[in-house]
Amino acid sequence: MVNFKRSTNSIKGYTHSEIAKKEKNDCFVRALASATGVDYDTSHKFSKDYFGRKDKKGVYFTSGTIEPLEKDGLDIGNKSFDFKVLGKGRVTNAYKLYGEMVYRQKTVKSFIKDNPKGTFIVGVSGHAFTIQDGTLIDNADEKFRPTRKVTSVFQLKSKRSEGKQLSLFA
Repeated sequence: MVNFKRSTNSIKGYTHSEIAKKEKNDCFVRALASATGVDYDTSHKFSKDYFGRKDKKGVYFTSGTIEPLEKDGLDIGNKSFDFKVLGKGRVTNAYKLYGEMVYRQKTVKSFIKDNPKGTFIVGVSGHAFTIQDGTLIDNADEKFRPTRKVTSVFQLKSKRSEGKQLSLFA
């Protein structure tokens, strides 16, 4: 059984945000807010400034935007995070088929099972959400579909300004 929380209940300032009331296609904004613990408006501004997100449009990633986050970390609001793109081995399952190894995308359910601790922004076809310590945090209008294929995953770990690791999620 997978725990589920509505992002609207998990995001600071969401219910009072005038920006949120006018938005759509903001799943990444919500995922970033719930993963980092910043308020909706801060996440919205960061998505706009850093990823070039247009109002009412989704976020598109390029290696040019993701690589600096992996190298330098993610600073949003007054918080800092280490940011890591999970590789093929963490988002695929290996199977032996007719003597050959075959790699298939993990499902949301199998990703949660294999990663019970930590904070992740997970991408599936055309959508993003947060998984935090085994709990799926998603939009209220999204139903849990355990067989959706995971296409990308970003792991976030809180860090102190002096560079020492402090994982609030472990």
